Amino acid sequence: VQLQASGGGLVQPGGSHRLSCAASGFSSDDYAIGWFRQAPGKPREGVSCISSVSSRIGVTWYEPSVKGRFTISRDNAKNAVTLQMNSLKPEDTAVYYCAADSICYSDPTSFGYWGQGTLVTVSS
Repeated sequence: VQLQASGGGLVQPGGSHRLSCAASGFSSDDYAIGWFRQAPGKPREGVSCISSVSSRIGVTWYEPSVKGRFTISRDNAKNAVTLQMNSLKPEDTAVYYCAADSICYSDPTSFGYWGQGTLVTVSS
């Protein structure tokens, strides 16, 4: 099970950006996939999570500060999960990680499979 997070970069406040978490060695549909972020000096926090296709639950949660601005979805053609980020704010600056496991755990440490992080910087 391998995850590859990509798409980080520099974005102006109010702008949009998209991150991708590509899965290899397994079908991303079979796992819950979560996005997390860690800002300098802060603990890692959950951003959003989408349940496995078989669970039929769909999107499980969004962190309140991103709800309405971020959208998590599956890209079946690429065996990936994307995070569309709109109306970005400087406080969204962080290293973003994706992770996979059987369900969307509320505790990031419960996720068993992690990709490397990708840095998103929101600044003018």
